[in-house]
Amino acid sequence: MTAPARPFPADHPGDTEGPPAVDPERAPPGAILFEIAWEVCNQVGGIYQVLRSKAPRMIDRWRNRYWLVGPYVEHKAALDFELRRPTGWAARVIESLSHEGLVVHHGRWLIPGRPKALLLDCHLSRQRLDELKYIIWQDHGIEFPVGFSDPMIDGVVAFADAARRLLCAACEQIRGAPALRAGSSSALPGRGKDPTHPERRVLAHFHEWLGGLAIPLIKRERLPIGTVFTTHATLLGRYIASGDEYFYDHLPFVDQAADASRFNVRTQHGIERACAHGADVFTTVSQVTAEECTQLLGRTPDLVLPNGLNIDRYNVGHEFQTMHATYKERINRFVMGHFFPSYSFDLDKTLYFFTSGRFEPKNKGFDLCLEAMARLNADLKVANLGVTVVFFIVTQRATRSLHPQALQNQGVLRELRSVCESITADLGEKLFRRAAAGERVNLDSLVEEYWRLRFRRTQHAMRTGNLPMVVTHVLDDEASDPLLAHIRSLWFSNRHDDPVKIVYHPDFINPVNPLWGIEYEQFVRGCHLGVFPSAYEPWGYTPLECVAMGVPAITSDLAGFGRYVAETLPDHDEWGLTVLKRRGRSFHDAAGDLSRHFLDFCKLDRRGRIRLRNEVERRSWEFDWSSLGKAYDWAHDLAMARAGANA
Repeated sequence: MTAPARPFPADHPGDTEGPPAVDPERAPPGAILFEIAWEVCNQVGGIYQVLRSKAPRMIDRWRNRYWLVGPYVEHKAALDFELRRPTGWAARVIESLSHEGLVVHHGRWLIPGRPKALLLDCHLSRQRLDELKYIIWQDHGIEFPVGFSDPMIDGVVAFADAARRLLCAACEQIRGAPALRAGSSSALPGRGKDPTHPERRVLAHFHEWLGGLAIPLIKRERLPIGTVFTTHATLLGRYIASGDEYFYDHLPFVDQAADASRFNVRTQHGIERACAHGADVFTTVSQVTAEECTQLLGRTPDLVLPNGLNIDRYNVGHEFQTMHATYKERINRFVMGHFFPSYSFDLDKTLYFFTSGRFEPKNKGFDLCLEAMARLNADLKVANLGVTVVFFIVTQRATRSLHPQALQNQGVLRELRSVCESITADLGEKLFRRAAAGERVNLDSLVEEYWRLRFRRTQHAMRTGNLPMVVTHVLDDEASDPLLAHIRSLWFSNRHDDPVKIVYHPDFINPVNPLWGIEYEQFVRGCHLGVFPSAYEPWGYTPLECVAMGVPAITSDLAGFGRYVAETLPDHDEWGLTVLKRRGRSFHDAAGDLSRHFLDFCKLDRRGRIRLRNEVERRSWEFDWSSLGKAYDWAHDLAMARAGANA
């Protein structure tokens, strides 16, 4: 019977099934680790961030015996990957595979730590893909779409075959283990071979169903490899949760096979189950996702591997408070251009709250944020605190362009700033000379008529009789956009008398965006509060990134990160990280709690907010990979122990 999921090896010092005693700071001698994922040098989602931030910690433990493996995507590799000439066993593996038609690109991933990477150019003919699908169906019962081709599934199958061939060749070169090769007459080479070498010195860690299909293939061939599989989110769970507010309460009653058919994800779900059952060690990223795995995948994870960050990358010492003030001023400029053409408010009494993430309004809690903001709007009118809250929703949607009015407003604001700087530069020199001479000065007379006229015209050009826009872009589907519809249903239209303002920004913030000109991380540093009350979130990096930058944040107990914080850091509320209780509670009850927290935050004075940011920044080190990475060490050592026992 599989042991229950657990967060850290230290929680189970007496585990009799644990790995052999080794130096925890060093990998087992002679072992080589391949970490295989679809997002190596290929940014798609959150796994890219996990691998990228964890790499220095992995290199510290594994040294030059750590290899990342991913698909070769040419336009992304051009940015993320540095090609290098292979040597030693890697050169022999790459050469032998090239003779069989598999191109392997060897080099370094251009991220902190510069880890070694192998990118597999895994394009297969239609005939070969069909042969592989038939064999996988025959051996593992995984059904594939009939009558049409799914490019994503085809890519996963091709990548799995390439990863299997790479690991087979690596075993031959590293260990001298006998195995048939891909050029043999067998459709899946090496079938039926039972390597006789007693030691298992090759370890492969696979991430997600996109990168893990090779697991059942290499297990079918009985290759001498220890395997770890990590699911970062069950595919079926994400689909079900998007339409079920009480997903976790209903989870014990889910018919996984029927729901996989209902959502038309039988193939993906079948691959994920095969990976979970085939791996020597099955892991996930949080206790909430472990519950999904038990019910939907039919195996309880052996370990929970919490996602950390390389906190040192975000750490700027005592400068983080200065950086907050600097980037808050950049947000002030956006707000002036967006709102001040219609009306103004006191920026010194304005708070910036934000949420961000993939466009899943219910799963990410965007809907709950808006409901709580509507309540906060009413509460602030009654409390009469004189505080304005600007709430940013940063996500990505299909858009036609930036809204022309938004561009015009920012352009006029830049012109006004330029005029003011020109006037003050000229005025400063004249004023200095007159003052030094002891003359009495009429300031108006020192400004040339040209600049006075240009100043008035620019001021006039800024004014508009329209209300500030709620959305900054022209959406492709504005009439059917669910988030915009929700905003309108709550009567948010950025009226002057509403203390809560909404800015829906359906694109990522970056320096080339003419509305901002700053990085997303700089935007986060300039905000006062990050809000992420997810209804479904296997982990959730956004609140963790806030903490790393000293920004107070809100998460929920339905997010893996929130669950981890609630279970391991009971004093989290005192130092600026709030875990909103959503499990087993209604949407409106949760919205009430969230709005009350917003109001409490609005009541803090400047000194109170500074103190809170100091506490958040101080506690951020508890989420560094130097601490959380130990769970990965435990998983790797356990996989090698189990693989050795089964040899």
